[in-house]
Amino acid sequence: MVWVLIGLCLLGFGISSYFTGVAYRWVRPDTRWIPAICRMGEQTCATIVFTPRARVFGLPNSVLGQLFYATLAVVAVSGALGDPLVRLVWLSVSGVTVLLGLYLTYSLLFVTRVNCMLCFTSHAINLVLFVILLWRPC
Repeated sequence: MVWVLIGLCLLGFGISSYFTGVAYRWVRPDTRWIPAICRMGEQTCATIVFTPRARVFGLPNSVLGQLFYATLAVVAVSGALGDPLVRLVWLSVSGVTVLLGLYLTYSLLFVTRVNCMLCFTSHAINLVLFVILLWRPC
C-alpha cells in the first residue's frame, strides 16, 4: 500500500508543480512539453490560478500541495506512518486537504464555473490518500 501512496504523491506533486509554474509565470499554461490532455486552457484552468481562492493560505495552493505531497512521500518511505501518532497527524493533515478540496471544488463548479480536470484530479488524489491513511497504516 505504501507504493500506491508514494505513486499518488508523485502524481499530485507533478500536478502541483505545473500549477506552481503557471502561478509564478515560470511556465506557460499551454506549453508544448505538457501532454495535451493535461494542458491548461488560457480561458479555463489557467484563469483559476489567479483567483483569490487559489491562495487560501497566502501562498499559491499548489505550493502547499507540493509541500504536502513531498513530505508525505518522505514520511511513507521512512516507515514513520507505522507510528500511531505520526499516522494520526498525517490523517489530520490529509483530512484538511480533503475539506479544502471540497471547498475548492464547490468554488470551481459554482463560483468560477470552470471544469478544471487537473484540479479535480488533484482533489481526487487527496481523497484517495486520506482513505489510504484511514483504511490502514502504511
